[in-house]
Amino acid sequence: MAHNTDPRLQNKVIYSIYVRVHTPEGTFNSIIPDLDRIKALGTDIIWFMPIHTIGVKGKKGSLGCPYANRDYRAVNPAYGTMADFRNLCDEIHKRGMKVMIDVVYNHTSPDSVLWETHPEFFYKRPDGTPGNHVGDWSDVIDLDYNVPELWDYQIESLTMWAKIVDGYRCDVASLVPVEFWKRAREAVAKIHPGFIWLAESVHREFGADLRASGIKAARDTELFEAFDLEYEYDIRTVFDKVLRDEAPLSQWTDLLEFQEAVYPANYNKMRFLENHDQPRIASFIPDEKDLINYTAMLYFLKGTTLLYAGQEWENDHRPSLFEKEDIDRETGRDLTPLMQKLTQIKRGYLSADDSFFAKALDESKTAVMTRFNKDSKKIGIFCLKSKGADIRLEIPDGTYQNLIDDSEITVSDSVLRTDGKPIIFTVQRKEA
Repeated sequence: MAHNTDPRLQNKVIYSIYVRVHTPEGTFNSIIPDLDRIKALGTDIIWFMPIHTIGVKGKKGSLGCPYANRDYRAVNPAYGTMADFRNLCDEIHKRGMKVMIDVVYNHTSPDSVLWETHPEFFYKRPDGTPGNHVGDWSDVIDLDYNVPELWDYQIESLTMWAKIVDGYRCDVASLVPVEFWKRAREAVAKIHPGFIWLAESVHREFGADLRASGIKAARDTELFEAFDLEYEYDIRTVFDKVLRDEAPLSQWTDLLEFQEAVYPANYNKMRFLENHDQPRIASFIPDEKDLINYTAMLYFLKGTTLLYAGQEWENDHRPSLFEKEDIDRETGRDLTPLMQKLTQIKRGYLSADDSFFAKALDESKTAVMTRFNKDSKKIGIFCLKSKGADIRLEIPDGTYQNLIDDSEITVSDSVLRTDGKPIIFTVQRKEA
């Protein structure tokens, strides 16, 4: 881990906003009236997907992708002015939340300011034209971090924004040298102590394919040298298979325990059910009772929790990155009360120093998770098909309180019989 990572990040909730689609106006100013609701949801940090100007050359769709950045030091005029963004940040800070922005440092748009002013900063094909290493990303050209002057320019940009915001979500961080991130972290710390660094580490399979083709892609263990937290893409493929009933739940819970065994003691994997690159969880899980179990499990997992705007209303359509497709606030469903309760549990009962264990009952698709430290044991039971199951537990018989809905649950002969609803309860270590 980065040597000064704050363990309190483990108990935080990040709320991800795509400005273009968050409101009908799609502007910085239009988000301000929504901040009190976002705060009440349990949000600690608002992460804005890229707010910078978008390239026109080679753009995808009618509006272009925010990850095809044209100018690292300017905001998208469709969203507002720099003054508007500063005001939005001020309003977020007034409410006790922090601001994180996306930084896309592996590539730029083909018509970027940097390409126009410093073409020597870019990767070139054998014929001398700019290109990229990932064919699907046809609307971007890759930067070349073998050029020392590029490091200086990028770090200057990062220190500029660090005077305004509190953290960075670093796009495809695995493809940018870890040593660059370490140097950038040191520079930003002088401007803004306690700054938050989130790495979008890549899927395990994608990273392996890149390395096999001769492209440098940092492993998750290497990224932890520079970052406070990173994506859980190392095990995401298996989770997706579980969602599609192509793999048993136990395969995924085994990998959760593997993470606990191999990463540094203070490791922090950002936990999510969905994000802007992944299908909406409600598109996989249309049954609300099942979705409630998945959501409760999300908050119980060890690591920072991510919500993608619209998840609280069970949106099943992921907005296009390239068009204007607003999130749907009128679904008739709202997980806000559940999320608020789960945030209270996360903050009040779950600890950064918890050890974590997980097992699964594959037949009923039930996850049984345990977190404990020297003071207490926390048990989470999540029936992902909302089916009842008999759970054998190594705790004293008796009556316990389900922290999610305050109902009483009973353990008899070391067995807890569930009714398909999620359960989280605590056992004092002296009792356990």
